[in-house]
Amino acid sequence: MSRIDKEQVKHVAHLARLAISEEEAEMFTKQLDAIIGYAEQLTELDTDNVEPTTHVLDIKNVLREDEPRKWLSQEDVMKNAPDSANGQIRVPSILE
Repeated sequence: MSRIDKEQVKHVAHLARLAISEEEAEMFTKQLDAIIGYAEQLTELDTDNVEPTTHVLDIKNVLREDEPRKWLSQEDVMKNAPDSANGQIRVPSILE
């Protein structure tokens, strides 16, 4: 028994604004049916004693502590700017 039919594939393609041929609809129907079948196999697994996870590895926060630091002054930044005006860095225009 097929879990998805060609009309459903065509409908989803239409919703996604994809133009597919009859051959592609047939191919995608078979592929999606296989994917759904595989997903249904996963429901047969006993997961009662498996703790839910959001990531397979035990990752801790790897970011540094947020500490205040001394930054460059505006004058120092402007010294390194190739072109500046009125305390701002000038860049080439990208809009016409």
